[in-house]
Amino acid sequence: MSQDGAHGRYAGRALAAGRYQLRDLLGEGGMASVHLAYDAVLDRQVAIKTLHTELGREQAFRERFRREAQAVAKLTHTNIVSVFDTGEDDVDGMTTPYIVMEYIEGRPLGSVLDEDVQQYGAMPADKALKITADVLAALEISHEMGLVHRDIKPGNVMMTKRGVVKVMDFGIARAMQSGVTSMTQTGMVVGTPQYLSPEQALGRGVDARSDLYSVGIMLFQLVTGRLPFDADSPLAIAYAHVQEEPVAPSSVNRSLPPAVDALVARALRKNPNERFPSAEAMRDECLRVASSFQAAAPSIVPGAQTASGAGVGSAVFPPVDQSTPAPTGPVQTPYQPNPYGTPTPAPAPAYGYPQQQPGYQTPAPSGYAATPPPYNITPQSAPPGSGGGGRSNKPVIIGAIVVSVLAVGGLVAALTLNGGGTKDDEGGSSASPSATKAEGYRGPDPSKTIDPEECTEPVESYNDPDKVEMPNFVFKNIDSVKKCLKSAGWEYDTRKVDESTWGDGTVMKQFPAAGTDIDPEEPGKFQFDVSTGNPA
Repeated sequence: MSQDGAHGRYAGRALAAGRYQLRDLLGEGGMASVHLAYDAVLDRQVAIKTLHTELGREQAFRERFRREAQAVAKLTHTNIVSVFDTGEDDVDGMTTPYIVMEYIEGRPLGSVLDEDVQQYGAMPADKALKITADVLAALEISHEMGLVHRDIKPGNVMMTKRGVVKVMDFGIARAMQSGVTSMTQTGMVVGTPQYLSPEQALGRGVDARSDLYSVGIMLFQLVTGRLPFDADSPLAIAYAHVQEEPVAPSSVNRSLPPAVDALVARALRKNPNERFPSAEAMRDECLRVASSFQAAAPSIVPGAQTASGAGVGSAVFPPVDQSTPAPTGPVQTPYQPNPYGTPTPAPAPAYGYPQQQPGYQTPAPSGYAATPPPYNITPQSAPPGSGGGGRSNKPVIIGAIVVSVLAVGGLVAALTLNGGGTKDDEGGSSASPSATKAEGYRGPDPSKTIDPEECTEPVESYNDPDKVEMPNFVFKNIDSVKKCLKSAGWEYDTRKVDESTWGDGTVMKQFPAAGTDIDPEEPGKFQFDVSTGNPA
């Protein structure tokens, strides 16, 4: 739809019994449109994101969308776009979910980067690090509440006229990934391959460290003016995230100091355990690095190349069904790069990543292990001279078998290691059992609690009405978690892990992962890694 057509279609429209009067169209994507609107009750301008009407047909999606919006509405921070309200209304005879958000007079980070690229070749490193630190400050708050963004990219970061960083669309990716049947059938796409973490590309569960990987990709792009992994198809890009190592940013921008290379390299580790342990830790490092060198204009190396997954993606990811032609151009993602402020030309659009490709086998969970199996997969090379249309699926099958064997092996090994564990005493404390605390010990934080109703009245599964979703216990105090589990009669095991970032008694990892479908009557025994508060 053209912008003029959109203006005509929505002119004079209102939502919530006339409270929100839609005005200018600020942006439009494959799944949503964003309008400048007037809140007649509070006499202020707001931004309203309306989901396209085909999504409104799915009751399951509307419920997920509503819950995620409620969770995001609890986030209050200078660097987070505030959510004021959510609801659904009738538009052209169709139920349309919407979110009412803070109106930001500004532009997307992608547009800011485009200007710097035109002027300098890339964004000056000190500016890029400070912007990245502000994005991490927003993520620190969301992660503390157990909310993973899942789609960090320049298009979801706004810069106000005064230079304040604002991160938006928290929770929207999770709502989009709710497994709604018609979304998959109609070929709608979720996420942005250029910024996907390896675990997202492999279909594995994600936690806060997945966001930190995406931040690392974004920082690389800011300081070099290009992406570390790019190719001509979403599957090839996903392959690169899983298998290929990025080049050092300084090989593209000679003015960058080694500290920036080290920071980006750590954020882009394939194994989440090797990345920064938290947004706070990565933010501190960004600020330290920014203050450790003399700011200098970017010096871009002509013709410098970054990694590419082109031509090898099908070794790990099966080709798309030939009956569905692959996109030859940009595919709209659910998130419009310029949803607020004065309409500006959008930056180069990202390719949408299919939630599920025909024939794609999602790897089994890696198991409950302190160090999961490596995320790299050795691809099988195609026979010389074999064409794309007639190539054998044998490499794909072999690759899937290797992944499954590794995953099952990891699970068996983890369960064997946990076999000697015993259920905690009824009145067990979260404090470490050791009499002495190591230097650098961090005590428990009993304020990180979970409501027992999360266990006694868990969220119903969208896929099976007889099952429920596993609650999110990560970063919660284990005493609170125990009360929640016991209130539902669920059994559990815990294992101590030396870690001083979050403090004694903090749940660092859970199995099954949050959001997993479980039988509330026979869920099995849950397992948790719990911090000792001692440095690793």
